[in-house]
Amino acid sequence: MMGDYMAIWPVALFIVVILGLMTGYPVAFVLAGVALIFAALGSLFGVMDDSFIMLLPNRLYGIMTNPTLMAVPLFVLMGILLEKSKLAESLLTALSSVFGRFRSGMAIAVILVGMLLAASTGIVGATVVTLGLLALPSMRQQGYDMKLATGTIAATGTLGQIIPPSIALVLLGDILSSTYQQVQLNLGNFSPKTVSVGDLFAGAIIPGLLLVGAYLAYVMFRGRGLSPQQHEVQTESDIPVASIRQIIWALLPPLALMLVVLGSILTGFATPTEAAGVGAIGAAILALCRGNMGLNTWRACAVETTLVTSMVFLILFGASLFSAVFYGLGGEQMVHDAISYVPGGVIGATVMIMLLIFLLGFILDFIEITFVVVPIVAPVLLMMGLDPIWLGIMIAVNLQTSFLTPPFGFALFYLRGVVPDNVATTDIYRGVIPFIVIQVMLMIAMAVWPELATWLPEQIYG
Repeated sequence: MMGDYMAIWPVALFIVVILGLMTGYPVAFVLAGVALIFAALGSLFGVMDDSFIMLLPNRLYGIMTNPTLMAVPLFVLMGILLEKSKLAESLLTALSSVFGRFRSGMAIAVILVGMLLAASTGIVGATVVTLGLLALPSMRQQGYDMKLATGTIAATGTLGQIIPPSIALVLLGDILSSTYQQVQLNLGNFSPKTVSVGDLFAGAIIPGLLLVGAYLAYVMFRGRGLSPQQHEVQTESDIPVASIRQIIWALLPPLALMLVVLGSILTGFATPTEAAGVGAIGAAILALCRGNMGLNTWRACAVETTLVTSMVFLILFGASLFSAVFYGLGGEQMVHDAISYVPGGVIGATVMIMLLIFLLGFILDFIEITFVVVPIVAPVLLMMGLDPIWLGIMIAVNLQTSFLTPPFGFALFYLRGVVPDNVATTDIYRGVIPFIVIQVMLMIAMAVWPELATWLPEQIYG
């Protein structure tokens, strides 16, 4: 009876936090405020040791001095600089001139530009909005079916979750690294293996490229959805020489920057934080060379970077307080016991947790899920023997799918906000369904062949 009474507390804490988040109140303050209220009640009723709260200052100091998390503001700055310097616009213009000769050429250009933006910004909302504003008018003019056009833009915008260097993978890598080491210590391994952000970057390359390839195959298959008059095949001579110079100028600098950033991490030449610093400086140099950014734009980049970084760290502080109180109320043991009763062993537990994360993706951003949910469920799955790299990539693809799924997917809301009123919401919803199927198929393939996520990190890092 006493055990049932104790189990009520962490369940109530989690439910109240979810309800608080649904009110629209700032996430960080909901997490911290509700946690403090439950900590006070737990202490009052004698169900929680006060030492969990006393350890909070050390946790917050650890966050502020974590060198891996310093990569977050630098990657954010890199992405915002490349966005404000109108990189996406020039990339889309250049690639459209290359692929305009093909059926579905504009859709192909959108996917490739989205892939490059994902590797630079890593922010889903920014990519969806940018592509929606730039590409959708041209796709409508060329006679694209609205379901194909909007589905392509929304799905491509979510690639920032999985294409490295991704902010989502940086945060997941930091959480999984500390969790995995703690799990190994609990299992009696006092020389624990380490998992780094670079491991997750390497693990995401093959699934990310497979996803992009599947998107391209689908839009080329759907090429017949264009109006017949848009199908005249151009010859190479139709592309002017000036366009070739434009292509080189648009593609080479950002590609070189991304290869330097990602390559330095994968080869071990630089840590993610050092590489992010190089990326931010490189993006600033590219923006200067383009010459289309005034003082107000530079100021806007600095302000936006500060706002995004402040949001991330405030949520992390709130999540740290939440997790401390959740553990203090016995939540970790409750989760472990609940998952142990799930039929199907590790497979059943993994499916259940992935489904939970998918559903939470409707109401929580990836930052909240990474900081709040992953530290609760990841230890149980890692104790069951799952590979942390595989788990991290599966969570990233799972969240990417959740952000795309009607009626609550974040990417759909972003796109709905920038498309004309005469584009039906049902067209957006129906347009993303094939891309959701593709992503689910990728998750099934990763479940059947975990090597899709684990092979490359083993080859690079041994």
